[in-house]
Amino acid sequence: MSGIKNKNTKPELMVRKALFADGFRYRLNDAKLPGKPDIVLKKHKAVIFVHGCFWHGHNCRYFVWPKSNQAFWQKKIMGNKQNDKIVRKKLSELGYRICVVWECVTRDRNQFAVAMNTLENWLDSSDSFLELSI
Repeated sequence: MSGIKNKNTKPELMVRKALFADGFRYRLNDAKLPGKPDIVLKKHKAVIFVHGCFWHGHNCRYFVWPKSNQAFWQKKIMGNKQNDKIVRKKLSELGYRICVVWECVTRDRNQFAVAMNTLENWLDSSDSFLELSI
């Protein structure tokens, strides 16, 4: 697991490039905020998490429980999900709006384009939470 990246993953880079191309400026992995969000847009008081479907136990076709060492993986993934809830609660208490972009939405070019359009509209809205997945 030490070889698994937690920064600059392909889905994260796709989201960042799309935002930057449309004129949004952001900070990366701000350690001052709970959970070190992947993308922080201070101007919009918003944070974006780009979650891997496997590591965060997303209910989509790309997530499958491993067959070996099931107890370990169940504890690991359920712990990640619980931590995600705690981090979102802390961020919302600080007044941040939260968006979760799931890895599965980045796998199809058309779905990704629609998702980025939805994300950009959300940034200009006052909605407090957005989740983008297939």
